[in-house]
Amino acid sequence: MSQVWGSPYDNTMSHLLSPSDFGKSLKDLNIVAMLHNFWEQKQVEQVKGSDSQSEDSVKGSASQSEGLLLYESAPSPRPPYIYYVTLPGGSCFGNYKECETQAEARRDAARVALMNSLVNELPSRRITPLFITHSLQEAASASTVSVEDACDPSTSLGAYCLLLQSYTGRTMLEFQEGMTVFQLLHWNGTLKILRERQCSRQNVIGYYLQRGLDASMRSSMALDWLGRERQTPRQLRMELRAAQRELDVARRHGNELRFYKEKTEILSLALSQEFTHQPHTDIHGPHTDSQEHKLHEPPEPHINYEPSSIQTQNMIHT
Repeated sequence: MSQVWGSPYDNTMSHLLSPSDFGKSLKDLNIVAMLHNFWEQKQVEQVKGSDSQSEDSVKGSASQSEGLLLYESAPSPRPPYIYYVTLPGGSCFGNYKECETQAEARRDAARVALMNSLVNELPSRRITPLFITHSLQEAASASTVSVEDACDPSTSLGAYCLLLQSYTGRTMLEFQEGMTVFQLLHWNGTLKILRERQCSRQNVIGYYLQRGLDASMRSSMALDWLGRERQTPRQLRMELRAAQRELDVARRHGNELRFYKEKTEILSLALSQEFTHQPHTDIHGPHTDSQEHKLHEPPEPHINYEPSSIQTQNMIHT
């Protein structure tokens, strides 16, 4: 990956992370534009780094950068407003503050995303052999299994090792983007079904790492939940409310949100098919209970997308 950690990004980062004069610093920064410029530059540098790309390709890549970032607002007739921004790889961040205007919510979401984007360029955020070793040792210790299991891809620890090795040299954020697919497969029960059908972990990992998360997968998961709803009425609504609460808590803490947001969208899609003739007051967009629980002093957003080895191991071991 091209080196982008330097002026003006180092100065930007110091402003964003400085605890003093925080609000004053932000007044001089166009956060939305800075986030766009950051990813636009990364796109151009990545194209330049490919020997097979011509100068015309580089110019064409820059001219197509309008769709780099996706901004979404959660429907709300009144404050506080909620905004999400999705990065090119799929990572999603939202505003952690209670914002009185949509413009303020958009800026706050962009600021959290920019902080994570910048920190993700640090060498310490790359998946290295040393990081893999430490992660496997931590997972083995917490799960009371032998670290030697990492050499066997048929074990849960071996599957986790295979996942980490697939992202060697890449960043924590990229790893988290790939892990979201497997988190969803675990949550949806798909990994358990594949295991019952004697599908090897390495084949499952290889297949879904190449496929990624697409509309077809979301529709398939929605159909699964629709089937569960018909067997157990109101299960969908209960699951959706729980997912909305998780999304709201994660957003207020400045965490990466794609897993939580994808869950709410999949469940909303399933519920909309089941109740097409009923009001959709609670299924369009994430729910927030902030009006019932006002946060007088919200926590500072933090960089928190390092993979959790224990959570990942439990996810694979289904």
